[in-house]
Amino acid sequence: MARDAEETRRRLLAAAADEFAQRGIAGARVDRIAAAAGANKALIYAYFGNKDQLFDAVFDALVVSTVADVPIDPADLPGYAGRLFDRNQTHPQALRLLLWHSLERGGMAALPPAVVASNADKAAAIAAAQRAGQLPDRYPPEELLLLVIGLSLLGSAELAPTDGPEALARRRDVVTDAVARLVAAGGGTAAGR
Repeated sequence: MARDAEETRRRLLAAAADEFAQRGIAGARVDRIAAAAGANKALIYAYFGNKDQLFDAVFDALVVSTVADVPIDPADLPGYAGRLFDRNQTHPQALRLLLWHSLERGGMAALPPAVVASNADKAAAIAAAQRAGQLPDRYPPEELLLLVIGLSLLGSAELAPTDGPEALARRRDVVTDAVARLVAAGGGTAAGR
């Protein structure tokens, strides 16, 4: 029975991710989510509480899986950006969910605790690499992280569609090259810091 419940929960999360990515929180309907999951609508409330809490569960699962699939390596931020780029290709819902979250939940300042904690851990790893002289300190760690993540989004079909695999590979090369230049030695401290 527990395995069936876990499988139903997994199907609900997958169907909810599709629905939220397509329609946002306000536009999503629990009836459609339940039908797509092949489950009773009442199970959404039993497992997740309400639609907003279901969105939070979807978003948290996305963060956890991204952190697990694409761990940061401060010694290789260009490679990290490339792996994030690849992740955006295989999980196109991720950016849409992030954008819906920003639009409907009060902007990036209202990020869920899982995202805040993940970003803090990544910034701490970058700060340690900066202190060790492995990365230049021209940008604060939090800003460097945001730059790397932002550049990795250039691969998103939502933001910048490409014309086929060759153009996509070129875009990935641009992302990794830009991050490599961003963290190249010899930069020192940013002006005004």
